[in-house]
Amino acid sequence: MFAFNSFLTEQKNLHMEHLEDEILNGGVAGTRGALNFLQGLRDMLAGNASSSVNVTVKWDGAPAVFAGINPENDRFFVGTKGVFAKNAKINYTEKDINSNHSGGLASKLKVALNELPKANIKGVLQGDMMYTDDDLKTETIDGESYITFQPNTIVYAIPKKSKLAAKIKSSTMGIVWHTTYSGNTMEGMTASFGVSSGAFRETSSIWQADAKFQDTSGSATMTKKETGDVTNILSDAGRLFQQLDSHVLGMIANDSQTGEFVKAYTNKMVRQGQKITNVRKHTAGLITFVYDKLKADIDKVKREKTKKEKKVVMDKYVGFLRKNASEFVKIFTMQNLLIDAKLIIIRKLEKVKSIKTLMKTSTGFRVTAPEGFVAIDTLKGGAVKLVDRMEFSMQNFNAAKNWDK
Repeated sequence: MFAFNSFLTEQKNLHMEHLEDEILNGGVAGTRGALNFLQGLRDMLAGNASSSVNVTVKWDGAPAVFAGINPENDRFFVGTKGVFAKNAKINYTEKDINSNHSGGLASKLKVALNELPKANIKGVLQGDMMYTDDDLKTETIDGESYITFQPNTIVYAIPKKSKLAAKIKSSTMGIVWHTTYSGNTMEGMTASFGVSSGAFRETSSIWQADAKFQDTSGSATMTKKETGDVTNILSDAGRLFQQLDSHVLGMIANDSQTGEFVKAYTNKMVRQGQKITNVRKHTAGLITFVYDKLKADIDKVKREKTKKEKKVVMDKYVGFLRKNASEFVKIFTMQNLLIDAKLIIIRKLEKVKSIKTLMKTSTGFRVTAPEGFVAIDTLKGGAVKLVDRMEFSMQNFNAAKNWDK
């Protein structure tokens, strides 16, 4: 039975955390939840029908689109994550879009506003836009002709002669739905991961899909050895869990800035393609990173009083990291164990592919995995993302973005 009280603290599905970062976000409860989550995924892929975990595919679409009926006035709208803000940017007309947005994002939202009413959406849904018809290309890859589109970092390729390609070519836009919202007001809506089969109606001008992971071939079922490998890693993680200082974990979880420093440093390493192999060196690097960042903040200001205030902040965080360096070594070791188990699971999930996923290179294309997956606790409704950060996140960090998701 899962207890993921810390896995999704936001009401809106605007941001999901990496599984291994739940140590930072939730302390003891978050770490225990991450371990239980991996056990559930292992059981699911081993064919245990009692597992309370569902998996959806993480599509690399952009922009994120929110659409449906505003419960406050029964009007159809489209928008981005700003639809839930206090001063909401909700678009009912093209005039609204022109006022609230610009550039490529505005163009995409206008297509969505014109097309999505045909889908007869029940309530409010969130999805990733995959293309509008002007994004579609015909390209030859390894001697075969494909219809391709690239909404963000990944290029999606569908054999030109397939039924799916015919559907996509005849459509005006494509979108993958993944989240349902409910509530009597926009600001008070809550997110539920997943989309029911009756939440939208099929229409010829829109290619629509939900993100549910389906393995009809059985190729994502783990072997006895793979199941054993995950179990052994989780056993090591369980033993390390007993050695972690709950007080330090609680301090990190209760002061989000500390966790943000750790995540920022980890992301810096990811951008450089550096895996954390030496946890002691990584801990020392984190301390230097935080010192340099906060020292730069001090050097930017001129007023002596402000400098002193900022120095107090620097001494607080750098002092905490130095005092608890040995605990951070354990935390990074725990994260590595969780990542090792996660990657075995991701590699197995990647065995099932319905659409070819590629990365553009200087010489053409190379095959890549999907962006990742989202694991959902069906009892509590929480979710975390399962992403190979060395494979996808590095590419995504370094890719130019045409709009905010």
